[in-house]
Amino acid sequence: MGAATAVRTFSSSSSSHVAAAKPRRLLAGLDSRRARALASPPPRAVASSRSPLVVSSPPPPAAAAAASAPAHAKVDRSGRFCSPRAARELALMISYAACLEGADVVRLFDRRISARREPGFVFDKACLLSYNHMSFGGGPLEVGTEEEAEKLTSQNEKDSANEAEVLSAPPKLVYNNFVLRLSRELLVAVASGWDKHVEIINKIIPQNWKDEPVARILELCILHIAMAEMTSKGTPHKVVINEAVDLAKRFCDGGAPRVINGCLRTFVKDHIDVAGTSQAAESKS
Repeated sequence: MGAATAVRTFSSSSSSHVAAAKPRRLLAGLDSRRARALASPPPRAVASSRSPLVVSSPPPPAAAAAASAPAHAKVDRSGRFCSPRAARELALMISYAACLEGADVVRLFDRRISARREPGFVFDKACLLSYNHMSFGGGPLEVGTEEEAEKLTSQNEKDSANEAEVLSAPPKLVYNNFVLRLSRELLVAVASGWDKHVEIINKIIPQNWKDEPVARILELCILHIAMAEMTSKGTPHKVVINEAVDLAKRFCDGGAPRVINGCLRTFVKDHIDVAGTSQAAESKS
């Protein structure tokens, strides 16, 4: 009963329990610069936690090249993010912040969108081109010399600062109308299906997540967003699961992607039919 109650406290309509959570403990437990940047308001500079560097000889050129050449983000003609991936990432950012603040996710989204910019605030959209939605953590990266290690470390720090700058900027400067609309629709679905999905999540997550829900807010938010998208938007469940796993690779610790993948596959098997429709919704109609 204690575990179930602990998971339920992170409802979008809950305030007292979530507000009592300790964000510092949570952020330390996540051990990710990106998780820190998701908080509200995020810092302008975030410590890097990308793959550690190990000097070896000879250096693997393919790995070094991949680490130093991130893929460009998808932007529209106005220079703003325009992909569904960006919408899911924004929905996760708002959900995570709402849990920390004990706020309603949709109201927090609307408040963030309508917030006035600080006087003198300047945002360089060029940093969006360097932002990589597919930048994942991993094991140690081997390089050949100390000079290469210093170069990659410097690049990691620049990428971390760039990500913090993007995630802390006013949403209207970063995301186009399609992304903002899709993100809000996902959050509306998250809020409307929260209580039902809490019951399901509490049955399928591992015991250690139930024992420390405060340290797993980010992972629980990913599950809520994925379940809401499958049951309300009709997105193919394979696409949703892959997107959720990628979000976990970017923002959570090493074991989270595998657990989230397993949880969502269980959810699909038990609660979603072949056509992608919620079985619970069908039974009510």
